[in-house]
Amino acid sequence: MTVYLEGGNACGKSRLGEEWAVFLHRGSPGPLLYLATMAAGDRESLRRVARHRAARAGKGFETIERPKALAGLELPPGATVLLEDLGNLSANELFGGGGEAALTGGLEHLFSRARHLVIIGNSVFEEGPSLTGELEGYLRALSKAQALCAARANAAAEVLCGIPLWHKPPEEHPPAERRPLCP
Repeated sequence: MTVYLEGGNACGKSRLGEEWAVFLHRGSPGPLLYLATMAAGDRESLRRVARHRAARAGKGFETIERPKALAGLELPPGATVLLEDLGNLSANELFGGGGEAALTGGLEHLFSRARHLVIIGNSVFEEGPSLTGELEGYLRALSKAQALCAARANAAAEVLCGIPLWHKPPEEHPPAERRPLCP
């Protein structure tokens, strides 16, 4: 099964994605993989990486840091993969020499090899039509990649304040998703 979750910064999509990956992985013969695409280099991104590692500690994830070139990634049979996140991957491919073909090829590779795949996307399209140049190209490529992921997903949601708004609802949900977020 493939689940696509999209939302803005700090909206709860990563936590929800982790819950989905753990839920889908139950009884699965392969490993539970966290595919980290952030090329962390500055203080803020390193803090973000540390926060994400702490949040998924004890959940059984094996982390693979792979900022680009996913088409060459060897996945073990039966793997459940959480891809975090599509915005970073898109930027790394587009500005790191791989281009749009590498982005799409890497996603297709994951679709065909992962037993279960959870993809975290980004809501970054609120800036309006005045964008030009490299940023416009990035947003266009990211939009195509997100449309591909949503189309290929069995379930797809926009996440707002930790609550998934399902555009393609799943047949069943992780138990944690059915709990209220606030007491």
